[in-house]
Amino acid sequence: MNIETIAIHGGNHIDTKTKAVVQPIVMATTFERDADGGFSSGYQYSRSANPNRDALEKVLAKLDQGVEAAAFSSGNAAGMAVFQSLEPGSHIIAPDDMYHGLRNQLKQLFAGILEFDFVDVNNEETLRSHIKTNTRLIWVETPSNPLLKITDIKKVVAIAREHDIKVVCDNTFATPICQQPLTLGADVVMHSTTKYFGGHSDLMGGALITAEKTDWWEKIRNVQTMGGAIPSPMDCYYLVRSIKTLPYRVKGHVHNAQLLATFLENHAAVEQVMYPGSTSHPQYSVAKEQMTLPGAMMSFTLKGGEEEAKKVINSLKIFTQATSLGGVESLIEHRASVEGPDTKTPFNLLRVSVGLEHIDDLIADLEQAMA
Repeated sequence: MNIETIAIHGGNHIDTKTKAVVQPIVMATTFERDADGGFSSGYQYSRSANPNRDALEKVLAKLDQGVEAAAFSSGNAAGMAVFQSLEPGSHIIAPDDMYHGLRNQLKQLFAGILEFDFVDVNNEETLRSHIKTNTRLIWVETPSNPLLKITDIKKVVAIAREHDIKVVCDNTFATPICQQPLTLGADVVMHSTTKYFGGHSDLMGGALITAEKTDWWEKIRNVQTMGGAIPSPMDCYYLVRSIKTLPYRVKGHVHNAQLLATFLENHAAVEQVMYPGSTSHPQYSVAKEQMTLPGAMMSFTLKGGEEEAKKVINSLKIFTQATSLGGVESLIEHRASVEGPDTKTPFNLLRVSVGLEHIDDLIADLEQAMA
């Protein structure tokens, strides 16, 4: 099936009892045992499994061409499950511009438990020089947040394979509509389903999808069920519903992003546009090779510095100044202010999540703000 069809049918079934065309929400926390004490329904306790979570995980796995998915209560919970699955003393190589929420998680929660280095994973020499005998994981984030760097997934995977190292790719910005890391060799793909999967800024969630059912994947699954950082049946239901429109929403987001990037690149006040779909992007050729679409996230820097960036962001009327991304509304953020004192983000940078408003209105709003 094509991805548009998978999105609609991959997590849905006709209810056998009522013949409802949409799967019902099962809010029960516990399920009746059989006469012999077993569970013929396959369900025992909702922390372990729930019909709505099963439906969500089924469609997530199919969208990313994986064999199984694990749903979590947030993207950070999904990332943490990967870190918790590693043996103490394991070494992780992560991008120097890794999403700050997961970067801080490693630095503050796993200090003394895991070893980690934040490096330029796009530089082959640098990447190879940081591999140790206890390196167990290379974390990839492409496109990255907020600098929109593109990492050659196949190249990183090839290096990792030489040393029996696992590769996890944070695919939140791209979604499986724009990029499928498992088909490029990654072992596990991660998403914050809060973003494009939910698509309306009203759901929290995270997901991991695996290329193979391995002992390591079983450990991740155990973290999910024993740790209990799971989404509610209601959240799972609404995520399945939102995913049905994901392919068409993402195509609309990308359409607007491409036009907005062109406008910004030709504006006199703009210093640089960071967008994988622009030929000016330093890794444009890599993006074109491994992405089916360039996504709808972008950042741009202003010639007037931090003062100008803050003036622009505070003058916008349609764009909402807010954290997060992937919703139908366009969001903009002065990222350095959000990331804190150790940020590597330029202070004249604004990050944009391009929404589904009419592109003419979005351009007009930015035009008046930068006038």
